[in-house]
Amino acid sequence: MNAQDLQQRTKKFSLQIILFFQGLPKTTEAQLLGKQLLRAATSVAANYRAACRGRSKAEFIAKLSIVVEEADETLLWLELMEEAGIASVEESLKKEAKEILFIMSASRKSAKGRDNQ
Repeated sequence: MNAQDLQQRTKKFSLQIILFFQGLPKTTEAQLLGKQLLRAATSVAANYRAACRGRSKAEFIAKLSIVVEEADETLLWLELMEEAGIASVEESLKKEAKEILFIMSASRKSAKGRDNQ
């Protein structure tokens, strides 16, 4: 999977999260956690896009680190909403969040390894 494919994948994931957010109950808890989820998930796509346009290897790694943090946070919000009984989260949405987190973590590790050589 190349950078352009990953940009499309993270953008598609953000759109899936937006649709999920739109279907959340209008309770205070659901909206509060939902906004956190929305912010983190859309940040994954935005920061990955920025990483691909990084001016240096260090900038790329720094942006990729933000992507990893935001992907992990996205997964946390999904888990919390489900475990608190606020919303039912489709398995495919959780799976995609985990896969993106894994891919970005591996990419960061690979980039750091190349940077240290």
